[in-house]
Amino acid sequence: MLGLSSCGPTLSPFTQDLYSEYRWTDDELERIQFYLSDDILLQRRYTGGTSEIIAGEITVVEGREVEQIVIPKRTPGVFLFSPKQNRFAVSFEDSGGERFLMFGPNPKMGGRYALLASDWERRYGIVTYGGRKYRVESNSGAYTTLMVDLKKVRKVSTKSRTVRGRRVGY
Repeated sequence: MLGLSSCGPTLSPFTQDLYSEYRWTDDELERIQFYLSDDILLQRRYTGGTSEIIAGEITVVEGREVEQIVIPKRTPGVFLFSPKQNRFAVSFEDSGGERFLMFGPNPKMGGRYALLASDWERRYGIVTYGGRKYRVESNSGAYTTLMVDLKKVRKVSTKSRTVRGRRVGY
């Protein structure tokens, strides 16, 4: 019997220990391909009036309009900037700009770089995406972390030469 193998990367969590070990600069971080560990579902409810759709879709839930943005598990993302130490703005859309999420090390998750929110309630957090505030439920992305393909991240280019020594001239 032939077994099927995945042709995608083997992903590992991006952790504070990994970041500290390699001490990547912003330019180097821009060359690392990040991925999401889990799906993220961002929701924004309208209380009434007109609505504007930028990304995602508008649906009606119990008479209310809801904008949803789904970012699936294993979606590739790129590092945009670091507003302060150990905080990464990562974009998962080509239009980048203001459409990014913030990640940082979470000590309760072994230092994994997890989704950050401005406020956390018991069941949800508030994140800013595309200049707007969205809710992320605890069961739909609040514990999502960044993943990397460690084989590519740890690939090192080595230059080597052998020195023959130097003798005193008589």
